Amino acid sequence: MEKHRKPLSTKKPPVASNNHTIIKDWMANGIMPGIQPVIKSIDKLITDSIPNLQYAIKWSKAYYGSEKLGWLIELAAYHVSANIVFLSGASFNPKPPLGNDEQSRYIKVKTIEELNNEEILDYIEQAGRTNGWK
Repeated sequence: MEKHRKPLSTKKPPVASNNHTIIKDWMANGIMPGIQPVIKSIDKLITDSIPNLQYAIKWSKAYYGSEKLGWLIELAAYHVSANIVFLSGASFNPKPPLGNDEQSRYIKVKTIEELNNEEILDYIEQAGRTNGWK
């Protein structure tokens, strides 16, 4: 019998869209201009690494997921940094370094140069193979 995962929280997941335009609009209008280049680079890494994505904006954050796996990554933009939250990151090997949640883990990114890290790409690719938040 298949084991069902406990819900991420009592919050309802975002409503999915196949249109990446909602993410582009959020990047252009919903975040601070100083962090936009970093967010755009993270978005490109995610969209280039995981096929057949669905998108959503909820709670001023971007969500990336798939119909089959659920929501995989939450991208939160702050004034000088971005958090890439892997919604099933606690099951990754190795685990992303930040967070102590039973399911999610995250990394903090402040510069585009930090994205030239093979471990970040590995986390994104693991997210594309791991059941997420449904």
